[in-house]
Amino acid sequence: MSAHDSPDIRRHVERLTADGIDVVRVIYPDLIGTDRARDVLVDHLPSACAHGLAFCRAVYHTTPQGDVVPVAGGLDAGLPDVCVRPDLSTLSALPWEPGVATCLGEVTDPATSGPAAESPRDLLRAVLDRCAAQGLRPVVGPELEYFLLEPAPGTPAGWRRAPEVTGAVYTAGLRADPGNHLLRTLRLLRDLGLGVITGNHEFDGGQYEINLTHSEALDAADRAFRFKAAVKELARKEGNLATFMAKPFGDAGGSGFHLHLSCQDEEGDNAFDDPAGAHGLSAAARHAVAGILAHAPALAALANPTVNSYKRFGPDTLAPWLIDWGLDNRSAMVRVPPERGSGARLELRLGDASANPYLLIAGTLAAALLGIQAGEEPPVPLEGYGYDTARSAVLPMDLSAALDALEADAPLAELLGKDFTTSYLTYKRNEVERFQRHVTDWEFTEYAYHL
Repeated sequence: MSAHDSPDIRRHVERLTADGIDVVRVIYPDLIGTDRARDVLVDHLPSACAHGLAFCRAVYHTTPQGDVVPVAGGLDAGLPDVCVRPDLSTLSALPWEPGVATCLGEVTDPATSGPAAESPRDLLRAVLDRCAAQGLRPVVGPELEYFLLEPAPGTPAGWRRAPEVTGAVYTAGLRADPGNHLLRTLRLLRDLGLGVITGNHEFDGGQYEINLTHSEALDAADRAFRFKAAVKELARKEGNLATFMAKPFGDAGGSGFHLHLSCQDEEGDNAFDDPAGAHGLSAAARHAVAGILAHAPALAALANPTVNSYKRFGPDTLAPWLIDWGLDNRSAMVRVPPERGSGARLELRLGDASANPYLLIAGTLAAALLGIQAGEEPPVPLEGYGYDTARSAVLPMDLSAALDALEADAPLAELLGKDFTTSYLTYKRNEVERFQRHVTDWEFTEYAYHL
């Protein structure tokens, strides 16, 4: 939690000053997982910790284009404040910005002194409290993909893949990364303390994947959030664009956000391992798989949260669009890697890179917890190559259907909280409505000349 006592704050100020740092950037995630922030001069840090930084609550309801969606508690309430206090336990110097450190912010509602209803970090905390009541401590390892783009003046999008080389799948070095973007980024993220462990060029030109070490779920979400913000900032610093958009190009695959999930029991042992259990998995692990499968349509609204997300789905995309699970099978939505013992875990392959890390992890844990509480077994695991609608049910294939599934999934919505679910559905349905009114380049090309 935030450090509020004056001696502790003074120690932080003294250390920052000794290190030549005179600004602290306080960041927190909005509803879609992008970073909102304020730069605080170190001399003002004690006041920021004591009184907080005021932000308009409607920042949670603001679209990427800057429009405010009429979510309850925002415009209708006269645009009230939320209060953000620096969490000094998360302080890190920014390796690429001399004199600046960064930390996460704790968000509260001044009217209640409790968490803001839309705060993704606090939503995850609430789900983790429910897991703890079940005697489980979730451990998560995030894997994220993204595209690096460079300016391309005169083209429709204004950006092109950097580089556009093809066929350099799962490689490292200059063959697919002549600018050494990956090495430079890995080293800077390491110095920021985000727990990055490996990176490589991914399937398509300009696409990269960087993996983060596994840790307790809230810490993993914090690091994934800061990772995305840092990668985008580093690209901006060089005049480029790093995008975690699900599918930015029609002629390329999408970018995923895979989660490796296990749980520790109250003794600290892996609660998903059982050599005597079916497939070497404990009952808790199998029930968790069943829960994720049962709530997958609703979970898609959090794991695949944009209109663009569903263009990543479909035959031969290698993105999971059917509800299934398999043993070391990458064509399944839920994959169980071959490790057992302390390495026993599930891999949810549903999420795309645009997902808010806090919401993706919270939703996955909530679905798994509901499965554990229900105590049901999953179906027979998928064998062979998947993507066969005769064997598995189809996920929602557009955002509107996924939002309807979330609203209809009363147990999952209750666990996530009524206020959050209502706000999220309102915000995202506005996104669908705005897209449906937008005339695309495809429509003009298809119809204008001939009709």
